[in-house]
Amino acid sequence: MDEIGQDALRGKHGREIKRGHVPVLLQEAIDFLAVKAGGTYIDATLGLGGHSSAIAKRLGAQGHLIGLDKDPQAIAIARERLAASPQSDWPKVTLLHSSFADIGHHVPPRSADGILADLGVSSLQFDEAQRGFSFQAEAKLDMRMNPHSELTAEQVVNQLDERSLADLIYEFGEERRSRRIARAIVRSRPIVTTTQLAQVISAAARPMKSSGRDKIHPATRTFQAIRIYVNRELDDLKALLEQAPAVLKPGGRLVVISFHSLEDRIVKDALREGAQAGTWRLLTKKPVTAQEQEIDRNPRSRSAKLRAAEKM
Repeated sequence: MDEIGQDALRGKHGREIKRGHVPVLLQEAIDFLAVKAGGTYIDATLGLGGHSSAIAKRLGAQGHLIGLDKDPQAIAIARERLAASPQSDWPKVTLLHSSFADIGHHVPPRSADGILADLGVSSLQFDEAQRGFSFQAEAKLDMRMNPHSELTAEQVVNQLDERSLADLIYEFGEERRSRRIARAIVRSRPIVTTTQLAQVISAAARPMKSSGRDKIHPATRTFQAIRIYVNRELDDLKALLEQAPAVLKPGGRLVVISFHSLEDRIVKDALREGAQAGTWRLLTKKPVTAQEQEIDRNPRSRSAKLRAAEKM
């Protein structure tokens, strides 16, 4: 979600609030939202508050910014960041510890002028080794965006039967070697750390000759699959897309930034079907992607795809 810079501000609890972080496709997202002073806008994936700050600056004192996030740590950091901004012409800000899948429970029908969703794991989560999202450093297998959720990656890896594990790795990771990897995982149980899991996967998923897909680490797609499963990411995305038309005012806009093909396909299909049904007016015939300058500054933006639509 966010690119993190080097400088940081220490919050009142001694926490480092990363400053100088530029959200992916920031200007493009703001342009497609067409933020109006005095409007009500929802940042459905608050993260470190980068997109929210940019929206809030355009709302004025009569506006209302609503931010949602599964991660209470993200909410705490975003709250401090937003509170540190100039207050003279600042909108009302409501931050909620919630999945965007429940957006309809928090926001009245036909009340929002815009919704922004920047999908996937945030830098806050990915860069903190103890969260267990990355295999670059040793940590307990966790991968929960919401640390209060019951299901962990360790439970998935050690408790699912081999067939179910292979199916989720294939479906959510688009990993062709899913059965081989699942078999190796089951035989190596118990697996309790990120590096242990990565080693098991790497041994099982030896690169095929001259396969361009294997330029990435052999554990990447399996880690992605487990993370998506643990956090119900695709189910939550479908729920957001179903509820968004009811939450938005006529003329309200939905902007979604996705980072892998499964997410983008769900967004593309939902907006296209909505356009055919007269619910949406598509604003992006093809996904908007990052320019080379942004990719050079933030390599994570390379896979970002933005799609936008306007409520009819």
